[in-house]
This record gives sequence, C-alpha cells and structure tokens, in this order.
Amino acid sequence: MIEIFRWRMLDRWDAFTVPHLHISPHLSQKKISDLLKPRVERVDRKEWSFDQLQPITVHFGGDISRRSVKEGKSYSMDLFWVRPGDVVLSKIDLKNGAVGVLPDSWENVVVTSHFKVYTPDLEQIDPRYLKYLLRTDDFKAWLWANRSGTDGRTEIPLEVFEGLEIPLPSKAQQSELCDSYEAALNEGASKEREADAIDRAGWQAFESALGVAPPPPLSDRPVFIAQFTNLDRWSHEGILDAIGRANAPDWSGAIPEKRLGELIADLSNGWSPKCLNRAAKPEEWGVLKVGAVSFGEFNQAENKALPSHLKPKSGLEVQKGNVLIGRANVMRLVGACAIVRETRPRLMLCDKIFRVIFRPDSKIDSEFLSEVMKLSTVRQQIEAKATGTSPTMKNISKPSLMGLKFPVPEGPDGLETQRALIASLKTARDTATALRTEAASLRTSAWEVFESALFEAPELAAV
Repeated sequence: MIEIFRWRMLDRWDAFTVPHLHISPHLSQKKISDLLKPRVERVDRKEWSFDQLQPITVHFGGDISRRSVKEGKSYSMDLFWVRPGDVVLSKIDLKNGAVGVLPDSWENVVVTSHFKVYTPDLEQIDPRYLKYLLRTDDFKAWLWANRSGTDGRTEIPLEVFEGLEIPLPSKAQQSELCDSYEAALNEGASKEREADAIDRAGWQAFESALGVAPPPPLSDRPVFIAQFTNLDRWSHEGILDAIGRANAPDWSGAIPEKRLGELIADLSNGWSPKCLNRAAKPEEWGVLKVGAVSFGEFNQAENKALPSHLKPKSGLEVQKGNVLIGRANVMRLVGACAIVRETRPRLMLCDKIFRVIFRPDSKIDSEFLSEVMKLSTVRQQIEAKATGTSPTMKNISKPSLMGLKFPVPEGPDGLETQRALIASLKTARDTATALRTEAASLRTSAWEVFESALFEAPELAAV
C-alpha cells in the first residue's frame, strides 16, 4: 500500500511521525464515511415553533447537553434534526473531541449549521462502540494532530475526518467490549452509592450520639410578613429556616452544650501584608490565602509569597497539628475548620484565618472540634452571625465564634468519649474511601482493556 502525506506532516523521513491511529494490526479497518451517513434534515419552521425544539451542544470529550434559551428567544439560523442514536459533532471543536452520540430518550433535538449530523450504519457498528471509540486517547490525539488553519481558527476538515480509517471488530465483538466496560461502570457506580450510604450513616451516628437533631426542611411557601425575632439574616431562606427551627419539636440530648469560649483559651489570627501575586517558593516565606482552609482540608498551596523587603513574623508560622478556622470567605466556608496534617515551613497565618489556642488542660479534642464545626446546628449559628455586604465575602467575628454552642461529652471520660466518636466516624469514612478507590480502579482497568483491544501503544507501533 502506498500512503501519501503532506510535507507539513513529516518531522522525520518515516511514517511514524505522521498523525495516525495506532490500530492493532489484527483488526480490520473501515473509513468513517463507510460507517456514517450524513443526515441533512432541515427543520420546517412553519410547522415547528422554537419552543417545541431542543437545541443541544457537544462538549470536549463527547458529552452532549441541552442548551437553555431564554423564554421568548429563538435562533434565526437554519436548524437541523438530530435523531436518537445519531452521531453529532461540532465543526469548530471537533479537534477537541467534540463528537458524541445522541441518547435514545432525547426528543425534538436540533442543531445549527455549526454542527454536522450522521446516521450510523447499525449493520456494521454498535453506536455504543462508536461513542467510546471517539473518547479514546489515541482518537483524541489524532483529532488534535489533524487540525489545520490559522491560530485560533483551526479546524479539522470534515473530509479528513470522514476519510479516517478506524478499527472495526465484528459487531458481536464491539458489543462484548461495550458490555464489559459498562458492567464495570455499573459495578463502580454501585460501590460509590454504597460509599455514600456509609458516609451518611457514619455522620448520622455521630450526630445521634451527640443528641443533635437534623435540621427541619425548609417549607415551600412564600413569607410576606415576618417578625424581627425570626430575622437571623436578611433573606427569605433565613426567615423560613428560623420559622422551621421555632416550630420543630424539642430535641433534648443527654450531652450538655458548651460554648467554644469555655473550651479553648483563645482564637488568634494573622497578618495580611501586600504580597506578591504568586505562591511562595520553598525557600521563601509566604502568607496563607482564605482558600487554604475548607471543611477538614488544609491546602498549603493556597498562599502568596512575602516580598523580600518585609520581615516575616515567625510567631505566625503555621505548624503541624494546628487547628484553623476561616474567618472570612464565601458563606458556605465561613467558619470552616481544618487540622494542619502536614505543612511546609515558612507559611504564616493571614488575618482572615484564626488559629485555635487550646487550654493546657483542654477538655475538647482537636479532631472532635474539627468535626462538630460541621454540625448543622453549628452551621446555622455561624450563618446567622456572619456579616458583610459583599455576596462573595462574608465574615464572622471572634466573639461570635467564641459564642458558638455545641454538645461536648464531659467528665472523667469526656476526651475518651470524644475520641471514640471520632474513631467510629473515621472507620466509616475509611470504608467509604476504600469503596470509592475500588470504583475508580474498576473504571480505569475497564477503560484500559477497551483501549488495548483496539490500539497498540505508540512506542510499540513505532518499533
């Protein structure tokens, strides 16, 4: 066989530098044009109003989603039908893998002329096989390598795409590959559902042991008149939340509540000088950003380098084992608490993060504190006391945090009880994490089997 290549495709004088699929030699091949027939069905706009139609878009990697169009708006361009099972691609984003297969349940789907629609030959190809083939690394690499045009406007000519020869096992083999891969996906999804259930049960057991009631659901009704006593914050949701809590049945737990200020010595925060707009290098001092603290997570990479002309304050350096609480952030992360498991040296607290100073004879375990800060009852208190007019940045004061109330096992065995509750919670989370790891491994292994059945590794193909 003689192959003809363009000069721009040749890096060296051999065919292996030409962008092509590394198809396993034992597989038969067919051109895409022999498997896909172009569908050109124009929508009759006299028979169909735009609100009866469902425009779609195709994303990188092949996912298809419905476009939302504002009520009263429509497309002035010609529209074309896409039928369930059709292959549809975005002309401009074909190079990024924007090729997908329309799901069977979607109706009245249309695209503009910026897309191309094909009907697969079901005698030769299983649509599922085509959908997965289009997402393989080898295929996506071919798409990217075959783009042409000026910078910013590169496209893959449709005749090049249609002329590509793809691996084509028998239809029975295609279905077998797809069934095997989908079985692994289903098993992985089952493991993840089990993991989610274990996570929920572990947290519910933690709440129940502390005698904490789950929050009452918000009522689905408008509120036009509200008493000032119900206004924890200026929002409709805040009013409904306050009314719901006021009408909720009493939940009297056996464990007494304490204020945070009764359990710790202090909350100290840091320093926020004008820093460089980059993360600190290992040998530099840095200042943490607000994003360094989220629920249970400390991210040391969220920092900015301290300018060399400023002297660092070593007393503000974050240490392993510190418990940090976010003072300012978006509402859902105000009051987020995390333990510093590991950290690089020379990172300082900023003034938007508090460090917990424990008493020498502390009656609260640091791990327990980190978890109770997530309780719904505690979050309600934090959000009710948060201040700030900016929709993207809320604050909570030190007195408000010190006034937070939550149940704390006390007495001679109080710390042991707290640690036992944390151990049970950790066991549940470790089990859930193991299941999610298994699910991810199943998906990865199944995908590797699918790809290896069709393609050789590039380095092997070049030998």
